[in-house]
Amino acid sequence: MTTTTTTTGALPAPGGAGYPAQALRWHRPLLTLAAAMAVLVVVGTVGMVADSRVLTGLPIWAKPTKFALSILIYSITWAWLIAQLGRAHRAAWWAGTVSAVFLGVEIVIIVGQVVRGTTSHFNTGTAFNTALWEIMGGSIAVVWAATLLVSVILFRNPGPDRGRNLAVRAGAIIALVGMALGFLMTIPAAGQIAQGGDIIGAHTVGLADGGPGLPILGWSTVGGDLRIPHFVGMHALQLIPLLAIGCELLGRRIRTLRAAAVRHRLVGVATAGYVAVLALLTWQALRGQSIVHPDALTTAAFTVIVGAVIAGAVTALRVGAVPSDGR
Repeated sequence: MTTTTTTTGALPAPGGAGYPAQALRWHRPLLTLAAAMAVLVVVGTVGMVADSRVLTGLPIWAKPTKFALSILIYSITWAWLIAQLGRAHRAAWWAGTVSAVFLGVEIVIIVGQVVRGTTSHFNTGTAFNTALWEIMGGSIAVVWAATLLVSVILFRNPGPDRGRNLAVRAGAIIALVGMALGFLMTIPAAGQIAQGGDIIGAHTVGLADGGPGLPILGWSTVGGDLRIPHFVGMHALQLIPLLAIGCELLGRRIRTLRAAAVRHRLVGVATAGYVAVLALLTWQALRGQSIVHPDALTTAAFTVIVGAVIAGAVTALRVGAVPSDGR
């Protein structure tokens, strides 16, 4: 079995001859955005050191830095995937371009509000801030729709390797769910409506934003935080395909993993486990429970998930270790 197939629609084989040629076709608007975000990550990191201002409990430059890094990862991933498409490639190219433009709009607003010394998300304190927040919300809705379109096109471009196909498709679907979970943060709490304040919506469930949080990430250590399932869901698009690539690389040394059927089953098990963990994290956040202080019910559910994934992986490997001729 060869591992250097670069059939349109499939993940290129790690280190295969198709990589240089495919790189020349990567989506340039998204790559341009990624380059700009790389610069912003550097600027934001310097800002966190040089600018002593604090906003919602974090250095004021923390948010644009984190968003720049997330957009950087998103842009590179989709620039690569769009390059693999044959069918409906033009539609995917335009959808990627739309995503690049509106992600650019969002990050410009985030940086602009930091320069002004105020928040970008949930800020309805003035007509101007409200307008910016609404533009951000509309921009992300457009990016979500464009990502959905490219994900549908991915399904129309199957490759020869079932494990790769499942990894990319599952990663895209879960990423869409993760992006959609972000809209839960925009729902105003009952107290916010009653008080009629300047902030409508929040990352934290049951508490105001800005309390104690994890270093750098800022995820709440005293309440539920919807940023966690949002983050984990979005990055399924990188983590699950990376698992598939890792299995292929290990297949050069581990005989069992050379079988495409085994890799497909392992990706399936990992996908099921990922979905279960995402559901658990969402449930935990909505209950107002901190990620670092899980109760017995959350711990038990997580233990069951881990056990099921391990059992599934062991079963997949054992089945793959049985010779096809029955000997």
